[in-house]
Amino acid sequence: MALLKEETQQIVKQFQRKELDTGSPEVQVALLTQRITKLTDHFKAFKKDYHSQRGLINLVERRRKLLNYIRAKKPETYTKLIQDLGLRK
Repeated sequence: MALLKEETQQIVKQFQRKELDTGSPEVQVALLTQRITKLTDHFKAFKKDYHSQRGLINLVERRRKLLNYIRAKKPETYTKLIQDLGLRK
């Protein structure tokens, strides 16, 4: 499930560090979170879509690795990002 261009621009604008930032770990995590949310909604209608489930697992793993990186490098950014995205308590 790909994101629409407008959705991507809105997410990038919200989580970017500076003006032309599109690839920082915070932006990547936010984009992955949005894609994961869309795929989860997709599975409510198509329970036997096993090929997409594998893709979902890959997205979750990539997001986990990026979050671990952010937590190691900038703990205060990590906690703010987690709160903004509503991932954990």
